[in-house]
Formats: sequence, structure tokens, C-alpha cells
Amino acid sequence: MNEQRNLVLALVLSAVVLLGWALVSDKYFPTANAPTTQIVKGKEVALPVAQPVAVGPQAVKDRAVVLAQTPRVRILTPLLAGSINLKGARIDDLTLTTQKETIDKNSPPVRLFGPDGSQDAYFASFGWAGQGIALPDSNTVWTAAGDVLAPEKPVTLTWNNGQGQGFAIKLAVDKGYLFTVQQSITNGAQAPIQVRSYSLVNREGPSKDPSTWQVHVGPIGVMGGVAQYKTNWKDLDAAGAAGQKFQSTGGWIGFSDKYWLAAVIPDPKAQVDAAFTADNGHYQAEAAPAPVMIAPGRSATASSYLFAGGKDASMLDSYDARYGFDKLDHAIDWGWFRFIEKPIFYLLDWLFKLVGNFGVAIILLTLIVRGVMFPIAQRQFKSANQMKAVQPRLKALQEKHKEDKVKLQEEMMKLYKAEKINPVAGCLPVFLQIPIFFSLYKVLTLTLEMRHQPFIFWIKDLSAPDPLTPVNLFGFLPWEPTGFLHLSVLAILLGGTMWLQFKLNPQMNMDPAQKQIFSMMPWFMMFIMSPFAAGLQVYYIMSNLLTVGQMQLLAKRTPAPSVAVTR
Repeated sequence: MNEQRNLVLALVLSAVVLLGWALVSDKYFPTANAPTTQIVKGKEVALPVAQPVAVGPQAVKDRAVVLAQTPRVRILTPLLAGSINLKGARIDDLTLTTQKETIDKNSPPVRLFGPDGSQDAYFASFGWAGQGIALPDSNTVWTAAGDVLAPEKPVTLTWNNGQGQGFAIKLAVDKGYLFTVQQSITNGAQAPIQVRSYSLVNREGPSKDPSTWQVHVGPIGVMGGVAQYKTNWKDLDAAGAAGQKFQSTGGWIGFSDKYWLAAVIPDPKAQVDAAFTADNGHYQAEAAPAPVMIAPGRSATASSYLFAGGKDASMLDSYDARYGFDKLDHAIDWGWFRFIEKPIFYLLDWLFKLVGNFGVAIILLTLIVRGVMFPIAQRQFKSANQMKAVQPRLKALQEKHKEDKVKLQEEMMKLYKAEKINPVAGCLPVFLQIPIFFSLYKVLTLTLEMRHQPFIFWIKDLSAPDPLTPVNLFGFLPWEPTGFLHLSVLAILLGGTMWLQFKLNPQMNMDPAQKQIFSMMPWFMMFIMSPFAAGLQVYYIMSNLLTVGQMQLLAKRTPAPSVAVTR
């Protein structure tokens, strides 16, 4: 196999993997970055450890109207803005101030949480469960010791049930997306009480982001050290109020959109019961440590965390390291090739911070990848030359032993051994390209850091398909072609540079049918790659150009094979 055929084979195999997975998940092409992400409405359903909360139909009101109906404490951090609802002690108003809905400079920021009763409601709540004691619920109005929750400025909410028990929730937030929650209860009555704290996130309806085999969207968590990627919205609908239950030490549980995560994280050392539940399209993820007995005059405190924000890879890793969380970084569905995807991501992110442009960073990454693979390419090129040189003898052997396949294989192996040829040496670059291709695909379409990153000229979002296509006369026709019909400019350049490889590099003897198939491959791949992220196409265009130069260099540096093919 020669260099051109290997590269084409690598592309084809990689595309087959992606397209095959997409077909199984009812999506013909892998999903690149969409311009908007919507989060849908939610309302509280019953926590297994708590009493059911009756929720009836209610009219959807304007968000500003709902926010004005209850007392609130502002949330203000470098990445978040919103408020805490003192009625019910809910964090139900949260926007991501550095993330826009679209690439338009006037686009509003992404809103993750919204209050119950408004459109796109989604919230986190904290409370207690128990019997024989008056407990705070969704109608309880708390008193706040402070008017703003900010980094290094915590806020404590308090409430007394009038029966001798006092409740408090101390909320703190860092400069990222992590809230620290300390729930405490003081028993001032004459008898002991048994209670357990809980925390939850709640939403109504599934995410508008599609969930595929490549990108899990929906119920997610790590329980007992195992990442829960297989559970989907339909599974929860089928389970209903019985839900899916887990027991774990630590872990976390919540809901994931493509780029956003809302998850409750119990104390990493605590034994917890956790569950996903559903009721008529209302979805809830909840966690509760073991019940505690509180003697008269004593207090108990339970700590937990809430992650609510963008799935920033380095931030998730830092939380795992700092707090001992169990695989919070698995909120990003890296998949099979995590061991290579994360290093590629961190290298790409480092290059971006170095040069300030993700497109340039992708080009530099291509140079590094091709540089690392240069020794392999050199050996492969030498092997291809040797294979080309022995073609006449191979053809003679095939003619001589065409009726005896076993004898033919024996004679071929003798020839390879005599000429010191490894017939499979040329296949190594193919198998190395597949994980690199898939890893880059994941990095470009999954990571928050790549979302809405521009390159040059018309390419405003490298994580989305190239929008410019001659099919609609570059936008002059009021029609947006999709799928195979969206033949983008970058895809045309990709096909052209692949065709250039075929023309400038010598090829082994192939029969006419083979030659025709491989001559059509660049144009086939042009259509296949067009719906993929623009950043992935930039990588392969650059890789094709570097391969042309590399093969020309190797052709000059590698001497022609000696006539080791003589009989």
C-alpha cells in the first residue's frame, strides 16, 4: 500500500466509524456545533426520601414577572449571573455571562436555569426529609444573611419551624461553576429527630441537543465509580416515578446538554442514595446521604456541591483534583479514545493560548502530528518502494501458482523474507490516523473551549460546518442546502488537495477498476466531509498539503531500491 492509499483508507475508515454510529442513532451525520442550545422547562417531582410535592398545571409566565414575585439574593461571579429564590431555597435563575447563544455579537448569554412557572424552567433545590417533624418545602420563605452571593462572599439562608428545630443552608460559589452547600439543622426540642438532607436538579422535558453514540446528552452521573452514559430520556419515561436508583460512596448525578451540565455532588466520602426519576415528562436527578439521628440540643451538618455551567475540560479536571470528586471530567463524553483525546485537546488549547486563534492552533497541531509521524512515514515510504519494485515478480508468482493459493502464499512470503520486506508496514499509518481523526472530531465538536471559535474570513465557528457553499451561489440564493447538498468551500479544498496527492505521487500498479475507484475517492470524501466541523476540514487540508511536501522530500531522500528483485 502506498501513502496515498493509506491516507484515503484512514479517512474512509474514520468516516465509516462516524457515519455508522450516526446512522444507528438516527442521525446521518455527526452533529457539529449548533448556533443555539435551549434548556426546557422543569418543575419539582417527588424525591424518594421525601414526601411527594403536589404540582398542578400552571400558566407559563414571562420570566421577569416570575422573578419579581419572590424575594431573591443575587448571584454574581466572573462567569455567572442570576439569583437565589428565597421561596423554596432554589437556585433557579442562572445565566452564563461569557457564553453567547449564537456567534452574533448581540446574542444574549446562555441561560441555564429558569424559575418554575416560566418558560425553560430548570433549577437546583436543597432540603430535608423525615417524619414527625415540620420540614421546609417549596413554599417555605427563607431569611438571607446577605443580598449578594459572590466568590469569597457566602450567603446563609435560615428558617425555623416553630417546633424547636432551626434549619440553615450556607451557600458559597467560586470563580468557576461550582457552588458549595452546607445544610445544617439544630434540634432545640426535647426529643431526638431523624432526618436526611438531599439535593436535586430538576427539569421538564428532554434537552433540545441530540444524543448520539458519539455524544451523550441527558441523564448523566458517576455512581460507584461507573459513568452513567447509557441512561436516556426514554429510559426514565419508562421507569416513571420508580426511577433508576443507585447506591454509592460519593459520585455525582445530574443532566447534561452538549456543552452544559447541572449536577449535584455529595460529599465524596459519604454513603449516598441517588436516583433519576420522571413523572409525565418531568425529570429529576437527586442524591441524599444516610439519615442521621439528632439528639436534643445537638446539630448536624451535611456538605454537598452543585456544578452548574459549561463543561470546561480543565475546570472539571481541577475540581476532581482539588475536591476529590469521582470522575467529574466524565461529564464530557470523550468516548473510547479518551487516553489520546485529552492530550490532543490540552495540546490544542495550549497552542490556542499561545497564538490566540484556534484555526492557527489546528494548523500547528497538524504540523506536530505529521512531524511525530515522519519516521513512520519514512519507513512506510521505503516499504512502498520495495513493494513497487517486486511487483513484476509478484505478478509472475500469481500467474505461476494461480491454481494453488497455498503455494502462492508460501512463495510470496519467501520473496518478502528474501528482500526484507514487511508487507503490512504500510498499514500502520492507517491505524494511527483513525484515533487521531476521531479524537480531533471529538475535541472540535464537544469541548466548550472550541465552541464559537472563529478562524479567518468567513469561518466564524470552527466547531460548526463551513457555511459557504457554491450550491446556493455563496448565499445569494435564499436557500440553505443540507447534508450531501451542502458542498462547502473547505470541503472542495479538501477534495482538491487529496486529488493533488494522487497526481504528484507515484502509485503502484493497479488494475483499471482499482485505479478508477481511487481516482474517485477524493471527490467522494469531499461530499462525505462537507457536513463535518470546519476545524476538522482545516486539519485535513493542511495534512494533505504537508503530505504532498513530505512525500516529495522522502522521494529525494530515499534511494531507489536496488535490483534485489533479480531471480
